[in-house]
Amino acid sequence: ASVPGTRWSRCPFFEDEDEDVGGGGGGASTMLFYSFFKTLVGQEVTVELKNDLALVGRLHSIDQFLNLKLDDVHVADEQKHPHMASVKNCFIRGSVVRYVQLPSDGVDVDALHDATRREARGR
Repeated sequence: ASVPGTRWSRCPFFEDEDEDVGGGGGGASTMLFYSFFKTLVGQEVTVELKNDLALVGRLHSIDQFLNLKLDDVHVADEQKHPHMASVKNCFIRGSVVRYVQLPSDGVDVDALHDATRREARGR
């Protein structure tokens, strides 16, 4: 189904019916990840979903619920998921993401460590 007013398609098998769409998304640790992922907009990432589907694409945007929009998408294992070959951009609900693999050159590990230390101390 298409999302009104956008060029994005919402893929129904990315949805997790057991979770509330409007809940959560505002905790301090969530905001840490949100701020971090905002710095990765425009970079290529691999997103592995809880249903074992792995998508590779350019991060277009992220919101406070850690929902992702990807451009230039392709499936990591196209033989296992041939039905996904035509998907070029998508919206992924944050609650169905298992892992996000990041470009090693795009991550400032020291800054991320400092931010998580400050978070752990409650600042």
